[in-house]
Amino acid sequence: MNETTTQTAPSFLTQHDLSELLRLPERTLEDWRLTPAGPPFLNLGRHARYELADVLRWVGDQRHG
Repeated sequence: MNETTTQTAPSFLTQHDLSELLRLPERTLEDWRLTPAGPPFLNLGRHARYELADVLRWVGDQRHG
């Protein structure tokens, strides 16, 4: 079995998907993309996509106390 068939493809979220996951307005995500405040994202053409693993890591980094 070759290595590429055993790897799991990353899960990408749309802005709407992430908005629902984090229970935040889509406008907040748009604002975060203009500053380095939010989770990492990819620009695929004109579309922003968020890799689920990156988002979960970013959420964990936001913990305080």
